[in-house]
Amino acid sequence: VQLQASGGGLVQAGGSLRLSCAASGSIVSINSMGWYRQAPGKQRDLVATIFNGGSRNYADSVKGRFTISRDNAKNTVWLQMNSLVPEDTAVYYCTADVWTEHFTRGNYWGQGTLVTVSS
Repeated sequence: VQLQASGGGLVQAGGSLRLSCAASGSIVSINSMGWYRQAPGKQRDLVATIFNGGSRNYADSVKGRFTISRDNAKNTVWLQMNSLVPEDTAVYYCTADVWTEHFTRGNYWGQGTLVTVSS
């Protein structure tokens, strides 16, 4: 199973970016997909998660500014980020909780995409 993330970049404070992440490989189903971020010198923190039924969780710091969505048929998750602030600067990682064709379940990670918000 591979996760390919894209969409990061440099944006001014107040701007927007949209991250995407597509999962591929021996996938039977995906229970949840999400985004984490890791700022320099800090731990990796959960940003948002979306479950198979559509329910969502957000970190308090991004509520009202970020929106997570997914397309189950395409095994793809997006993170729409609005009203960005410099504190959102981090490497963003997508993750997926996957049932594979080999009857195994695992948590997989994408390679990370850098988001830089300038003040």
